[in-house]
Amino acid sequence: MPALLDGLRILVLEDEFLIAMDVEQLCRDHGAGDVLIARELGEVDGQALSSRFDAAVVDLMLGGVSTLDFAARLRSEAVPFVFASGYSDSDEVKASFPDVRLVTKPYSGDDLIQALAAACGRTAPAQ
Repeated sequence: MPALLDGLRILVLEDEFLIAMDVEQLCRDHGAGDVLIARELGEVDGQALSSRFDAAVVDLMLGGVSTLDFAARLRSEAVPFVFASGYSDSDEVKASFPDVRLVTKPYSGDDLIQALAAACGRTAPAQ
């Protein structure tokens, strides 16, 4: 049975180092082919996102900077993504991205992986 994220190239936007490392390991454990951690938006500005990544995990705030504009770019380039954040009451997110899952910190790895897989149109097999 293939892993949920089998072969996917995943961008992890997360400024908290330990969380980023956890997410990277989770993605790899679930079959991701390549995982890039970006701790600030400047690291991925100006890149063609859809040719580099199949999916993304996006923290709502990176070093105090909102990532909503970047999320809009992901959406415009048709790169599926989920938000992972400590901010759970974000009406702005729900209004701007009603179809995007917000996984709130502290999250379980399973929640995050399932949300990411679902965003990519992959679902866990029924147990």
